[in-house]
Amino acid sequence: MSSWSAVRQQGRVRWWFVSLVLLAAAAAGAWWWKQQAPAAASAGAARAPGRFSGAGAAQPVSVGVVQRQDLRVMVSAIGTMSARATAVVRAKASGELLSIKFKEGDEVKAGQLLAEIDSRSYQATLTQAQGNLQRDQAQLKNAQLDLQRYQDLLAKDSIAAQQVDTQKALVRQLEGTVAADQAQVDAAKLQLSYTRITAPISGRLGLRQADVGNVVGPSDAAGIVTITQVRPIDAVFSVPEAQLVAINQRLQSGASLPVELWDREQKQRLARGRLGAVDNAIDATTGTIKAKAAFANEEGALFPNQFVNVKLQVNLLKDVLTVPSTAVQNNYVYLVRPDGTVTQRRIRVGVVDGDRVSVEGELQDGDQVVTDGIDRLREGAKVAVIDSGAATRADAAAQDAGARRTALMASLTPQEREQVAKMTQEERRAFFRNRRAQAPQAAASGASAAVASTQAASAAASPGSAPVR
Repeated sequence: MSSWSAVRQQGRVRWWFVSLVLLAAAAAGAWWWKQQAPAAASAGAARAPGRFSGAGAAQPVSVGVVQRQDLRVMVSAIGTMSARATAVVRAKASGELLSIKFKEGDEVKAGQLLAEIDSRSYQATLTQAQGNLQRDQAQLKNAQLDLQRYQDLLAKDSIAAQQVDTQKALVRQLEGTVAADQAQVDAAKLQLSYTRITAPISGRLGLRQADVGNVVGPSDAAGIVTITQVRPIDAVFSVPEAQLVAINQRLQSGASLPVELWDREQKQRLARGRLGAVDNAIDATTGTIKAKAAFANEEGALFPNQFVNVKLQVNLLKDVLTVPSTAVQNNYVYLVRPDGTVTQRRIRVGVVDGDRVSVEGELQDGDQVVTDGIDRLREGAKVAVIDSGAATRADAAAQDAGARRTALMASLTPQEREQVAKMTQEERRAFFRNRRAQAPQAAASGASAAVASTQAASAAASPGSAPVR
């Protein structure tokens, strides 16, 4: 009898728990369906061709306008950034590095103090040289006075001429000694100045190659730090030799050739500059010639050895007929007529500049050509012009809805996920609708409270109650 009561009590607990979960799932699913129905309907409308016309025969297409405009003739190339100047800062005098006055990556000016070396030995050498100079200067002064006296005595015929000549030779000897001493003093001052290491050029500092306490000298290959001049900076790239004639003509006429730099994906323009020079020989292996363009790089976004995509403008076509590049398919475009039908027009494709291409054919300025949906068209087909961004926005709305639902599923406990998997579609919609209406914290606490109340109700139930079948 006790085992039968336990079975009845266990069945009553399950019935309460399942009932509570089903009610919550139905409410959440209904709320979710109400919120997502408009977005789903918009997405369906954007994808369904038959909804763009009453009869369902018109094909939805996006169009672009034929227009006359100036078009650039561009040459694409792959280039590498090159510093205008590079200098490795080395110590000109050997000694212990006492202090470093710069920060890695900083911009410095020519002559700016970067580091200091222990100068005590060089100061002692300078002091010694100055002492020798003062001693020899005193001896020279004395010899010059003696010479003056000897010359006075010689004028009175009171001294031999040989003694005067000997004194003159001594004066000249001491003058040479003083000159040598002065040179030693100047050399010692120069060596002492080398203990203050300054920037030889203006530019950007690299990573430090020596630390305080290291003994540095002129023979250090890595030096202390490297400076690269990046304002301005150059880009080196190769262009086909077929473009050399047009480039030289523009350069000789004094015209500037604009150059654009783009990132690897060619989605972001990095800088604009001007062509500076071309090399003096063509590479016979590749049939190209190197060119160099200069860029101000005021924001410091370009670095030496950086890979870039280069677009060189070699000419500018004035007032040419252009269409969107997406409208061209196998040298044909679909022209939209005033009656809503399309007709094929054969064209001759010219220069491409960005998303526009120059064409020649039976087109007029202001005509509309199909840019999206070309693969579903034929001659004389009925079309309905739609906003080119409608489908994109509908897809984005659907993706956002899916992302929110994925995030909500991730917030469920394993038991709740198992329960949701067993629900019908309507129950699942009601469940998600209910969960979206609640904050995550409230939902979590509510679920815990629901389980606790269910267990309490089951424990309080009478053992003699009939089980629910």
